[in-house]
Amino acid sequence: MKAVLWSRKTMTDTKKAFGVWSAVFLGIGSMVGAGIFIVIGEAGAIAGNLVWLSFIFGGIAALLSGYSLARLAITYPSRGGIVEYVVQGFGEGVFSGSTGVLFYFSQLIVIAAVAKSFGTYAGTFMHADAMIQNLFALGVVGLFILINLIGASLVAKSENIIVFIKVTILVIFTDVALFYVNPKLLSTADMPPLNSMLFAVGLTFFAYQGFSVITNTVEDMQNPKQTMLKAMTIAILFVGVLYILTSVAVLGNLSLPEVIKTKDYALAQAAEPIFGPIGFKIMAATALLATASAINATLYAATEIGYTLAKDGDLPEDYTYNVFHSFEGLVISGLLIIPMILFLNLSQVTTIAALVVLIIQGLTHVGHLLRIKETGANFYVVLGAALGMFAIAGLTLYYTSIKQMPMIAFYIFGAFVLAFAVEILLRLTTKRIIKIQTDVKLIEKFEKNVENKFKKMIGE
Repeated sequence: MKAVLWSRKTMTDTKKAFGVWSAVFLGIGSMVGAGIFIVIGEAGAIAGNLVWLSFIFGGIAALLSGYSLARLAITYPSRGGIVEYVVQGFGEGVFSGSTGVLFYFSQLIVIAAVAKSFGTYAGTFMHADAMIQNLFALGVVGLFILINLIGASLVAKSENIIVFIKVTILVIFTDVALFYVNPKLLSTADMPPLNSMLFAVGLTFFAYQGFSVITNTVEDMQNPKQTMLKAMTIAILFVGVLYILTSVAVLGNLSLPEVIKTKDYALAQAAEPIFGPIGFKIMAATALLATASAINATLYAATEIGYTLAKDGDLPEDYTYNVFHSFEGLVISGLLIIPMILFLNLSQVTTIAALVVLIIQGLTHVGHLLRIKETGANFYVVLGAALGMFAIAGLTLYYTSIKQMPMIAFYIFGAFVLAFAVEILLRLTTKRIIKIQTDVKLIEKFEKNVENKFKKMIGE
């Protein structure tokens, strides 16, 4: 608890690393990563030239969800993130524990999806078959597991440079591509049914994933009660506009058959008619850079912090980047990622990842409703976030079960059953529970005592 009290205390200090714009740039860098390179073709193959509208709805859902998570982060600052919010909402029970385990699995699915995308884009340079693409995917995961084990600070420090490069290239491509848009490709004559646009919202929301990283800066944020929500809103709105314009640029330069044919690398394909073969290669290389950095950024938190929470139910006071002394999570997580890469295709992995993330975030917002008085959040906005997550998940599940994966509902159900079984097994064998990391009542008592002592010192 000493560490937790210190964490809340630091939130009130004036000298902090993250102001509004530094938090905004962090959020943009996290969102404009692998998601857009994976999703633009997958969603475009479903929604056609209405995919821009899917990105609007996905952005609205992200704004609602971002508001809820921001309020939770201010009230319950913890490295546990969403797992902490679920336990705060539902208590230290089997349900919360199972959700924590499932969240850990979902992060592995996300890494597998990003790795598959890396393999696909890497394969475009040498026209490699599926097996070689999978080897590329396995290789990049193995490389970054090794880097995380060693604790290479150089890679961590290079993230800002990578963010600048990928955002700049994407902005330049979009600005130029909009001048080459073929109006016929965006006409109502080629417009798919409106429900296709709704079915693609689950995938477009997945492209916004990363906005929650802003909540991780709460302990190092200047005046988080005002800065957090402002930074979250600005970052999501900027990325939303960029995604909408990018989708118009891609679907305005590629016909729907071309999008469907090249859906795994449609963004790079759309650059070729405008910039020539060099444009394709630059965009593919940018995708490689973005996916590699996304794996590096996600791997440590997903495997070490996520694994430790799921396995031990608690976090040590100090988590260092160098984990030679704590490699169990990385190794086991890497072994679990391997079959996901080998036996699921990119569409399946992306859709499953999007669905699991939607369901977990929906549960997080439901838990938030149970603690709405503590967070002081707007009830209707949080309710809208919860309903939005479940509605999008339902639409995505319905479409996918009909068009792509008839067994997907069983896969999702199986994931929940597996998480529940792992939770029960851990409770029986180790007696562990996933514990609350932030005790709000103790923190408030601590802060009140500090305030009273301060008043006595100044003679009030």
